[in-house]
Amino acid sequence: MIAVIQRVSKAAISVNDKQIAEIENGLVILLGVMSDDDETDCKFLQNKIAYFRIFNDENNKMNLSVKDINGEALVISQFTLCGDWRKGRRPSFINAASPERGEKLYNLFVEYMVSDNILTKTGHFGAMMEVSLTNDGPVTFVLDSKVKKMGK
Repeated sequence: MIAVIQRVSKAAISVNDKQIAEIENGLVILLGVMSDDDETDCKFLQNKIAYFRIFNDENNKMNLSVKDINGEALVISQFTLCGDWRKGRRPSFINAASPERGEKLYNLFVEYMVSDNILTKTGHFGAMMEVSLTNDGPVTFVLDSKVKKMGK
C-alpha cells in the first residue's frame, strides 16, 4: 500500500463540479492499494500516518502528529500510485488491486482513521475528482507499507 501524504492548511474535493468534502489544517492522503496488500498493510500505514510527527510545535520543529493538533484527514483513492512506469512510455497497472479489493481496503483504512478519532473525510472511490489544496510547507512524504515489511 502506498500513501502520499501532504500537510495542508486546507483542501477540497469536487466531483462533477460539486464540492463533496473539505478540510482545514491536516493531511491529504492519496492512497494506492496494490494487489498483494491486506489488512496488515492498512493498519500499518494508518498507524504510521496518525502518529507521524510532521506538524510544527511551538519551537517551529516538526514534532506533532495530526492527532496531536486535532487535525483532519482527507483520504483520496489513487490507483495510479500503483503504476509500473519502468518499461515503455505507458504505465502498467497490473500490480494495482482489483477495484473491489481496492475499495474494500481503502474503506478499511478510512475506518481505522475514524476509529483513531481523526476527523476523516473522503472522495468517491473510483470517481474522477478535482482536488484542490494548499500544501503547508510544502511538506510531502511517500510511505510504502512494503518497505517496512521488507526491512528496508
